Amino acid sequence: MPLLVDPALPEGTLRDVTQPRLLTGDGLVLRPWKAIDAAAVRTAFDCPDIQRWHVRRLDTLEEALEWTGQWSDRWDSETAASWAAVDADDEPLGQVGLRNISLAEGSASLSYWVTPAARGHAIATRSVEALSAWAFGQLGFNRLDIHHSTANTTSCRVAERTGYKLEGTLRQAIKHADGWHNWHLHGRLHTDTSTTTA
Repeated sequence: MPLLVDPALPEGTLRDVTQPRLLTGDGLVLRPWKAIDAAAVRTAFDCPDIQRWHVRRLDTLEEALEWTGQWSDRWDSETAASWAAVDADDEPLGQVGLRNISLAEGSASLSYWVTPAARGHAIATRSVEALSAWAFGQLGFNRLDIHHSTANTTSCRVAERTGYKLEGTLRQAIKHADGWHNWHLHGRLHTDTSTTTA
């Protein structure tokens, strides 16, 4: 059955290009994940906060290798993408990515986490802003959103600092280990002005 509107972005928008390195302008670099990052990812997922809000853990180095290795296939299938946020020594400090990519709608959801040792330096805020600027400016996405448990106040602050407006609350939209959580939905359009603050 044919669509009555043209897709917002054509197939191949991601697949036909190499996943780029993105610069935040202040020394932080977003780059594709590598197999050598597996130990750092395994350590990151030891963090109770990351386990709680991302509803998963990685018990072995092999699982971490699978996690780092999945992203090239997901880039090629244009369903998701992920970047390691790294410092000058190329050590992963966190993750930022696009999930639920819809080229037809020109939309995606953002995901992010920061290692415990790197917190307090606006890594998530800087990463979200750089990825948003690229997705809107280079790729032509129309809408990006961030959703998180209403109990995750840290994620809420990141969304607010990067110009993602709170659009509503979805009741019992995600199940965590302690039961159902309401979800905040934040959205940003390509026409919105960024309001990034530290």
